[in-house]
Order: sequence, then C-alpha cells, then structure tokens
Amino acid sequence: MSNSMISIKGIADGVYINVEGNDYNKIKESLEMKINENIEFFKGSKLIDVVGEELTLDIKTEIMLLLKYKYDFVLKNEYMILDREIEKEDLIKNNKIPNIVEEGMTKFVHGTLRSGQEVSYNGNIVVIGDVNPGAVLRAKGNIIVLGLLRGVAHAGIGGNKNAIVAAYSLLPTQLRIDDIIVRPPEGDSYYKYPEIARIIEDKVIIEPYLPNK
Repeated sequence: MSNSMISIKGIADGVYINVEGNDYNKIKESLEMKINENIEFFKGSKLIDVVGEELTLDIKTEIMLLLKYKYDFVLKNEYMILDREIEKEDLIKNNKIPNIVEEGMTKFVHGTLRSGQEVSYNGNIVVIGDVNPGAVLRAKGNIIVLGLLRGVAHAGIGGNKNAIVAAYSLLPTQLRIDDIIVRPPEGDSYYKYPEIARIIEDKVIIEPYLPNK
C-alpha cells in the first residue's frame, strides 16, 4: 500500500495532515505506514488539523482519534473531535445513538471527563465527549458516550437489567449493568463502529450498534 495519499506538513505550531480520497481503511493504512516510518519523530506531535477535499467529518474524527490515542498526538483544538456536539434531535434522527431520551430523565454532559471526575444521575446519562481512565459514570438508566469510553461505567443501578451502555468505542476499565460486571478484553480495537453493551441471559454482551440491522 502506497502512502502517497497522505502528506504531512510541519510548521512551528505542529503538523497539518492532508488526505486524498475518502476510503477510511486505505487512509488509515497509508497514514500508519507513513507515521511508522519515523515513529519517534511523530509520536506526541501537536496536530493542527486534518484536511482533504473529499474528507468527511466521520473520517476526520476517526483519524484524529487514531492519532490521539494510538500515537499520542496532541490536538491543538480538542473541540475538533467534538463536532458531534449536535442537537440531540439530530443525533436520534440520524441513528447516531440509541433513542433513549424518551425513556425518562436524561442528563447531558458536554466535554471530556478526565480522571477523578464523576457523574451520577437517577436517569440516563449522555456524555458528548470522551470518558478518560479514572472518570466514573453512574446511572439508574442508560449511559451513552459520544466518544471513547475508557473510564468506569455503571448503568442500571438499583436493579434495571434493561439498561444499556453505548459509545462510539467501548474500552472501559470497568463496565457494569445492574450487578453484573464485565471487563472487556485488552486490545487496540477502538472507534471502528458504535458499540453497545446490554444484559443477555444474565451476561453483559458487547456488540456493534447496528440500528438498521
């Protein structure tokens, strides 16, 4: 695979990445090939922006998350990966997240939750951002994360076995629904598709969220 579809321009403040095409798998492979050619130079770089004539918001977001979490890039504008901070009606209409806002009270949390932060609520929780390791979510209802879930999530507190936990990528340090705990296997699978965890036959099962399936 040629890495000619990726060009990286360095300036004083960081790097710009220019992408050709709109095939995410090819872009990802080409980008990682280019970075790995000089991994020590790129690791921890500051990312100014990702641009491209055919670049979609979804692909741009996935690229930025890949660079941030796999190669430790520093995002100059963290909000660039939170462009998904859309009105909740649009999220539901476009099947971006399970339709939970009709199922009782919902608390919306805007921004990334960092280590030491905790959110508890008697209904559902929707986080528009990432949940970093060391952050904790506790809800009597569902938990939805419009980003990466890497902290602790406990949904269905108080006996709600119908509760779910969903995220653009589920990599929690601990995930719990009602009184059932699961720790997902280690690996570098992240942000490939939205994922959902729910109780099936007294076990917490994590699977892709496919609303049109």
